[in-house]
Amino acid sequence: MVNRFDVIVIGSGFGGAIMGCRLAEKNHRVLILERGRRWPVEDYPRKAGDAWFYDPNLPVSCNGWIDLRIFGDMSVIQGAGVGGGSLIYANISVEAPPEIFKVGWPPEITYRELKPYYDLVARTMNVQEIPSNQVPRRFDLMKEAAEKIGHGDRFGPLPLAVTFDKNWSYDLEDPFNERHSKTFTNAQGQEQGTCVHLGMCDLGCPVKAKNTLDLNYLPLAEQHGAKIRPLHIVKTIEPDAGGYKVSFDRIKDGRLIPGSETAAKVVVAAGSLGSTELLLRCRDQYKVLPRLSPFLGRNWSSNGDFLTPAFYDDREINPSQGPTISSAIDFLDGSENGARFFIEDGGFPDLLEGYLEEVSKSAKGSRSKRFLLRRLAKHRARKPPFSNVMPWFAQGIDAADGRFFLGRKWYAPWKRTLKLDWDIGRSKQLIDGIVAMHKRLSEATGGDPWVPPTWTVLRNLVTPHPLGGCNMGVTPENGVVNHRGQVFGYDNLFVVDGAIIPEAIGRNPSRTIGALAERAAALIE
Repeated sequence: MVNRFDVIVIGSGFGGAIMGCRLAEKNHRVLILERGRRWPVEDYPRKAGDAWFYDPNLPVSCNGWIDLRIFGDMSVIQGAGVGGGSLIYANISVEAPPEIFKVGWPPEITYRELKPYYDLVARTMNVQEIPSNQVPRRFDLMKEAAEKIGHGDRFGPLPLAVTFDKNWSYDLEDPFNERHSKTFTNAQGQEQGTCVHLGMCDLGCPVKAKNTLDLNYLPLAEQHGAKIRPLHIVKTIEPDAGGYKVSFDRIKDGRLIPGSETAAKVVVAAGSLGSTELLLRCRDQYKVLPRLSPFLGRNWSSNGDFLTPAFYDDREINPSQGPTISSAIDFLDGSENGARFFIEDGGFPDLLEGYLEEVSKSAKGSRSKRFLLRRLAKHRARKPPFSNVMPWFAQGIDAADGRFFLGRKWYAPWKRTLKLDWDIGRSKQLIDGIVAMHKRLSEATGGDPWVPPTWTVLRNLVTPHPLGGCNMGVTPENGVVNHRGQVFGYDNLFVVDGAIIPEAIGRNPSRTIGALAERAAALIE
């Protein structure tokens, strides 16, 4: 049977979008299957009742913006939709430190090898630093804190996948009004706007200043003939007539409709959790890929993510203004008692204003009630909520010793579910080091840090940067894929996403995932 496609790509995040784009440019017939929906600006979640969450157990009725998985002491936040993790990430497009690649990676993967691909990702995604006249107050606070503890040389701005207008300023009249955003057509022919510091990066930028994958790599893929099918949930991959058959359920008319497609090559790019779970099910549940490495699911990392809010009595930080993250203080050299981490300024979206506006428009009852709601909304415009909070954020080099596997719940033993074996023991030094530094930076600038009891009491963590599970290695004994992303034991089957990163990198991983994908695509004929 003749395959309808040359390549099927499963997932449309940083791995899948780039692989799909570059292979389509090589005239491969490419199909990209995405479990989530397309997200036009008008559908971004903003208020109660919107499509906030994606539930893999209820994908027909619950296919929203965020997929939150809870595995006991570790929780993972993922994006769901065309564009994958780029929809919810904080725009950071930073390279991994060169020394990271010296241990634990296949010898072919070095910083020098990846550098041209890092640069290619930056060009395609229009990466730039925030203009010096537009830095938010969090940026200034970070700089001050670094200098006060004697580490001003470790502070610096971060490269962002955001388009800025050098003429925008906080001094403009009503600076956050969307009318100040300048519309332009990007290099891939997509209409975007410039940043007006709305702080909504993680929930969809309403002026499209955030350079998400659905505005660059994915439209470029479509311009070269690639087909993107949203709301397709892949179930299995199995060898078929010299290629592979990919079986899926597609969501249509409120139900799941089974289907399949075949291709000579398959690229699995469903993210650290998605790719690992899919291959575990193919090996252990459905037995269609029995030769997959016994290393599958091992050496998973949370990338050491941690957040500590600090409260200031006499200082306004306004964390809901500006890009979600804009700067960093680098302690990845291990100078802080051996803990290696990367401090960042955090931000969060202001959802209360939209809620108040919606309520005031639809409020029933007396005219005085509607008037009160409108006045409250105007008051908030002058003084945003939590304006005195600094969300100190961090990532770091954890032990990368988690293990994913398929298990059974006691109340549903007939059903196999993805489970995580995670022990904080070997990573506790890192988190303790981050907490100590967050406290030090807060106190040096007059803040009162509040370490969440989820850590102090429960030892629970949350990560938006899951890595590993289908790790790169040299042999099937120490990895699932080789340096090209090709699966050991199966020709023309690849994994290219955060699942193949074999250890924590201590920085935001999107550009490293992108560089690995650019390289993998370049090596495929």
